[in-house]
Amino acid sequence: QAVSDTSSGGRTSLAASQRRLLTMLSRSFARLAVRSFEGNVPRIASTAFVADSADVIGKVDIGEHSSIWYGCVLRGDVERISIGKRSNIQDGTIIHVRSDSLGGGKPQPTTIGDDVTVGHQALLHACTLEDKSFVGMQACVMDFATVESGAMVAAGSMVLSKTVVKSGELWGGRPAKKMRDLTEKEVAFLGISAEKYAEFAQRHKNGTKEVE
Repeated sequence: QAVSDTSSGGRTSLAASQRRLLTMLSRSFARLAVRSFEGNVPRIASTAFVADSADVIGKVDIGEHSSIWYGCVLRGDVERISIGKRSNIQDGTIIHVRSDSLGGGKPQPTTIGDDVTVGHQALLHACTLEDKSFVGMQACVMDFATVESGAMVAAGSMVLSKTVVKSGELWGGRPAKKMRDLTEKEVAFLGISAEKYAEFAQRHKNGTKEVE
């Protein structure tokens, strides 16, 4: 007759076995965040932070002190994705490009300048974000659109193809339209946001550790 071991020793042994199993599973399903594609290897500055649950694929350049957060996908397979210095691409964001090889017509890379903030779960497709621009959470910026330096796209907005979001303006809605001019405080925040995220990324770069 089988007897359940309910002693403290039995519980300790079970817990240790569960930890070993979780460790083996985590190693078995370990992710490789950075991948080449057809010989094109991402170029990532040594001071940049790329979360280990992000996917960075192919022709992708990431500048000094920039950060790619958890769950992001940067797929530079058919055109280049360029990210400047001190820019932050927050959790769950997807960045892709445009190519005639996928039936999209005229090729177009995605270019992100210096000190840019991109909020959680944004979608950027073959567009340009100039220095110190801001794209809010779950916003979508489409092909050939440009967010100028010092411009802000509100959370949840849809910036249509070929739209130009002008410097010093706040755009929002689906489709996005000018809502108003930015205040002096909001303009100052654009630089502060990038600076603070660059600092915070270094804490994650140096302070996160897999739990076994």
